[in-house]
Amino acid sequence: MAAGYLGALTGLGGGVIVTPALTLLLGVDIRYAIGASLVSVIATSSGAAAAYVREGFSNIRIGMFLEKATTVGAVAGAFLSSRTPTSILAIIFGVVLLHAAWQSSRVHSESLANTRPDPLATRLKLNGSYPGDQGIQHYNVSHVKARFGLMFGAGAVSGLLGIGSGALKVIAMDQVMLIPFKVSTTTSNFS
Repeated sequence: MAAGYLGALTGLGGGVIVTPALTLLLGVDIRYAIGASLVSVIATSSGAAAAYVREGFSNIRIGMFLEKATTVGAVAGAFLSSRTPTSILAIIFGVVLLHAAWQSSRVHSESLANTRPDPLATRLKLNGSYPGDQGIQHYNVSHVKARFGLMFGAGAVSGLLGIGSGALKVIAMDQVMLIPFKVSTTTSNFS
């Protein structure tokens, strides 16, 4: 339940709780924990995404566009997972979570949301809006090409570690594409 709550709230999917809990607390082999975690991430993200899309927070166009690279990366990560020693998987898992925590502690993009839009974002109609405290808040999307490349890496980490790609997707949307944090987390749940 804690993993589902955290996953829905942050866009991380819950795998950051499920995988370590299964391996450290219950002694499950990390490869089995990764598989179980991916199944739970799908359920958690699907439930949260339905609510966020209905409320108008998720940017469906960004989610669909970026998911192409994430999916290819996830297949590559799953392939690598079966060929990587469990000790290396554990180290990668720790490094990814520490990096995600460090990046999340940095200033979020709400103050940067009014930057000039990326021409590709305009052409693909990725700029959007969401319900804010003072009504509808509009934002522009930046660095679309860089973000698309980062999604392959996020997908690879997801397939490799079973944590869901949100640990990297949210940060990339927030810090690289300059999408407001609320939109980043809800779009991550959607995709």
